[in-house]
Amino acid sequence: MDTTSSTPPNRGTWSSKIGFVMAAAGSAVGLGNIWKFPYTAGENGGGAFVSIYLLFVIVIGFSVMLTEFAVGRKTGLSAVGAFKTTDRRWTFVGILGVLSGLLIMGFYPVVGGWAIAYIYKVSTGLLSQPDAIGDSFSGFIANPLQPLFWMGLYLFFNILVVMRGVSGGIEKAGKVLMPLLFIILIIVSIKGLMLPGAMAGLEFLFKPDFSKIDSSVVLAALGQAFFSLSLGMGCMLTYGSYLRKQENLVQTTAMVTAMDTSVALLAGIAMFPAMFAFGMEPSAGPGLVFVVVPQLFAEMGEIGLVLAILFFIGLSVAALTSSVSLLEVVVAYLIDEKGFSRITAVLTASGVMALLCILASLSIGGFGPTLFHTGAFDIFDLLTDKIFLAIGGMLVCLFAGWRLDRSELKKEITNDGKVSFPLFNVWYMLIKYIIPVAIAIVAIAGVKAGFDSNKGEIMILGLIIIGLCGIFSKKL
Repeated sequence: MDTTSSTPPNRGTWSSKIGFVMAAAGSAVGLGNIWKFPYTAGENGGGAFVSIYLLFVIVIGFSVMLTEFAVGRKTGLSAVGAFKTTDRRWTFVGILGVLSGLLIMGFYPVVGGWAIAYIYKVSTGLLSQPDAIGDSFSGFIANPLQPLFWMGLYLFFNILVVMRGVSGGIEKAGKVLMPLLFIILIIVSIKGLMLPGAMAGLEFLFKPDFSKIDSSVVLAALGQAFFSLSLGMGCMLTYGSYLRKQENLVQTTAMVTAMDTSVALLAGIAMFPAMFAFGMEPSAGPGLVFVVVPQLFAEMGEIGLVLAILFFIGLSVAALTSSVSLLEVVVAYLIDEKGFSRITAVLTASGVMALLCILASLSIGGFGPTLFHTGAFDIFDLLTDKIFLAIGGMLVCLFAGWRLDRSELKKEITNDGKVSFPLFNVWYMLIKYIIPVAIAIVAIAGVKAGFDSNKGEIMILGLIIIGLCGIFSKKL
């Protein structure tokens, strides 16, 4: 690999292994684990979905994450620079990652703001009228002003963390917030498991009925495993670029993957036993967290109020640790490629993200401009979730498997032979041949789903944008 270009000074590094693991796990753990995983599992039959999801996490999630860490540490640069210094023809992959991070941060803080708002709402009496919880959520997100306040507050927290740098901000936040998240989920889970009839929820979640498996369940599990680990968007590659050479990449990847999966399973345990205990529908869909869960806690009396506050604090923490890494992807690009100071980079990136978030938030209530009869929130979500992340992850694997030198890749992952990785040959075969095909299936299915739901124009727009990334990269 050609890494002749110098690494920008003062980029920062992680001060400790545990700090990096907590930060990287925080990046992986987000709304996808606590919001998306439970309702996706509920909609896809529970145990059968979970079994396939775990298989994909072990095989695909681990492999792609290790690849991103290795490429990032090898070059010591963020998403764009990592590819450009190796082969300028691959620069567009890094640009796609930065663009994905920017677009996700165009709507993610909106939902993060909802989570913070619900800490306040629950604390001020939301649970006292369980029948009105659904209408309360609908009215809140349709309001043009209220969600903007909470989104702004949430984005402000992101700015505070990232402005303090890698070890002084992101790492310190991860060391505090990740253990806090685990503690909160464990407390809520224990209370749910103590309810009469709760074991039926565990059985639904962990006892697979393979007769329920079809292609849609397999694709849902693959998509959940891939997207919940923050892969294909430059986060892990950027975090890997701050890693010191003596760190064990294989062990670190295993720890981050295990923590991310544990949070998803804990979120399921926190919800499904209690839902079955109170006779609620497990396939409640995307409204599960903001409508069904508050109703669930309302049924528990006074202890439910405490648990609800803890739950939404946990949800806010999970959202924050993920969005911080997304902001850092764009900030690192501006520092590495444009020579910005960290403060200038954070303020510039945050300003653009704030504008996108305003459009996304207003679109929920039917305000603001639309494109192809679709609001900004749904456009950003569709472009990233259905197209950019899957294709980005596939291209990272193709880059590592077909462009990088196999011996140098092995040297990087094993720390010049000091770290044992007996499964290197299996891993290499996975990233070179099998995983790109598997991810391509997810990407094709996502595009097809877009056409089936009358969002074909958005899918075409996404493919055009990827093409433009390729053209723009030639000018860098």
